[in-house]
Amino acid sequence: MMTELIARHWLTLQGALAVLGLAIYVVGSRTLRQRRRPSAAIAWVIALLLLPYVALPLYMAFGTRKIVDPRQLAGPQPYPARIAGDPESPEVHLRKLAAAMSLPGAESYRQLNVHQDGAQALQALRDLIEGAARTLEICTFVLGRDAIGREIAERLERRARDGVTVHLLVDGIGAYLSGLPDFRRLRAAGVRTALFVPPLRSSLRGRTNLRNHRKMAIADGGWLWCGGRNLAREYFDGSPAPAGRTRPWIDLSFDLRGPLAGRAQQQFVQDWAFATEQTVPEAAPAAAEEAPAPRGQLIPSGPDQADDTVYTLLVSAFFAARRRILAVTPYFVPNATLLMSLALAARRGVAVDLVMPAKSNHLLADMARHRALRDLAAAGARIWFVPRMIHAKAVVIDDDLALAGSANLDERSLFLNYELMVAFYDPAAIERFAQWIARQRAAAAAYRPRPPGLARDVAEGLLLWLGFQL
Repeated sequence: MMTELIARHWLTLQGALAVLGLAIYVVGSRTLRQRRRPSAAIAWVIALLLLPYVALPLYMAFGTRKIVDPRQLAGPQPYPARIAGDPESPEVHLRKLAAAMSLPGAESYRQLNVHQDGAQALQALRDLIEGAARTLEICTFVLGRDAIGREIAERLERRARDGVTVHLLVDGIGAYLSGLPDFRRLRAAGVRTALFVPPLRSSLRGRTNLRNHRKMAIADGGWLWCGGRNLAREYFDGSPAPAGRTRPWIDLSFDLRGPLAGRAQQQFVQDWAFATEQTVPEAAPAAAEEAPAPRGQLIPSGPDQADDTVYTLLVSAFFAARRRILAVTPYFVPNATLLMSLALAARRGVAVDLVMPAKSNHLLADMARHRALRDLAAAGARIWFVPRMIHAKAVVIDDDLALAGSANLDERSLFLNYELMVAFYDPAAIERFAQWIARQRAAAAAYRPRPPGLARDVAEGLLLWLGFQL
């Protein structure tokens, strides 16, 4: 009798929690227009029904996907005005689509420097920090407690003591992964520091899963350093590795000057205001256009955008590609649509080359990638495995477009993280990024797909469904 009462009470409580969880899920998804993929929505609903004790706390901590101003959700933007150029080119496709998603327009820049290795990237960052006269803004996912991280911190402290206004924004999870930088010392020197939604505060608001993965440094609103590198030893090829440590990773970064850097500064100001719960100040008037110069476009992506901007632009550009697609990424776990756009490009004769590490620093990503890689190889694409860890993120399409920055070709990066890419339209700049990727491909081995056994096939499917849906 007692057992039956306990069982009935447990079932009643479980049912109440399941109903509560589903109500929270439906109201939150509808009110905030979360627009989850069907597989993710099904996973949440099943979990809330069957395991509400576990799923409801997880949903409250990880369930938010978009944090946008309600005005951004009002509906589609007006179709943009005519953009000069071949209407069928990937560049024009991207610029029209970016305008329709209310992304910032293209801006001029000068002195683009694509860093050939980590030593050059580190020197460019040093020069930027030392060259600032008024302001320095640094955004990173990781600030290492190693030789590189300490050097950057010490340079920021010295510049703050020189009278430069220095802001340092580090992701709340990334800071703990890197051993928690010495913020007290930085603040004592005058550096203004902030954590981007630290774990406890973000968990209370359902934002634990939303991480700021953007990497940028801006001096005086006119000099931008950007790309895939975090500020830690392993991201700078050429820095000495301590005994017993693996070799530094291959990564891609660049720096440039001009109005495009000012646009990046505006993005940093918005991120800082969100992290510190302040009001976003009005943007300064745009810098006057310079003499005819190359143009680039800042492409922010993440929960602060109404649309999944980088993902949408990649899918559109892959469908528009006519001759070649060059891509480099450390992790390749695409959703069905992104994979289809790449595979169809290969099937219609576009040369598709994907460069990635033979073994990355994330075992689950390596296990999950093979299903997509087999499908892509079957469509005629070429996949190249670099023997070292390569952390670079870039895509080149025809001679019309290059995208470089912080976004990986996986679902977490494209749907959950705050990311930053820069679109380049100048043929000379595009070719420089293409040559950088080609150099990595030259040292890589071709991927040879092998049919999976039943156990591996099931494991891959479960991993994709469970591990990459949150």
